[in-house]
Amino acid sequence: MLVNWIAVIVGVGAILVGNWLEGGHIGSLVQPTAAMIVGGGTLGATLLASTGAEFSAAIRCLGAAFLGKAPNYASLVKELAALAASARKDGLLSLESSVGKIKNPFLSKNLRHIIDGYDPTVLKTIMEDQITHTEEHKLAVAKVWETAGGFSPTIGIIGAVMGLIHVMSNLSDSSKLGSGIAVAFVATVYGVGAANLFLIPLGGKLKKMAKEELMEMEIIYIALCGIQEGLNPRIIEDRLMNMIGGHGDKGHTEELKKAA
Repeated sequence: MLVNWIAVIVGVGAILVGNWLEGGHIGSLVQPTAAMIVGGGTLGATLLASTGAEFSAAIRCLGAAFLGKAPNYASLVKELAALAASARKDGLLSLESSVGKIKNPFLSKNLRHIIDGYDPTVLKTIMEDQITHTEEHKLAVAKVWETAGGFSPTIGIIGAVMGLIHVMSNLSDSSKLGSGIAVAFVATVYGVGAANLFLIPLGGKLKKMAKEELMEMEIIYIALCGIQEGLNPRIIEDRLMNMIGGHGDKGHTEELKKAA
């Protein structure tokens, strides 16, 4: 989404412009060695703290975080209401022609279960398990970026200390002390900047996206339970509209058990 790119540009741009207004030069902030220390150290620590599957998923989520679209709950409710009306009018088997046209895999898979005659209790358990698994996976992926954001400032301090050690070992040349110390602290800027401008906000963004996906699954769960029970389509639609009116900001699996 455009707003994500604007946010990154504004954040980084504000720091660079502020540095320029203070009389600093962008070139003084470009230190490949510091970048290698902070980037490599943060990467290594994050890999050690995460599983390979979590880290790979975190990398794959970058595209969705910057290019993904916000969910259209109203459109989903409209689609579910149409399915409910078709089932009420022509029976559950009439939904079979709609399964192949559905893009949402959670909806498509579990609608197929209804058509195949799954017991309602069994189907509820299956959907609840899917929601729980999705929640755990998505939050674990977001945690990878938040973990990286926690390590990054510390690695930056390590880089700064290493730079100061180098400066102190060359005290005989006092003319280079000022520039040497400035270079040493660039690593701290990299570490703190990466954490607060990118890594931690990205983790928060992925958590929000996970919440939105879980909200979609909640809506589908309630709708499919209502369709299987033969509820009036208007009742199902009203219930779903009430959910999206409150943004679905409630618990997940436990609330679903009560709701259904």
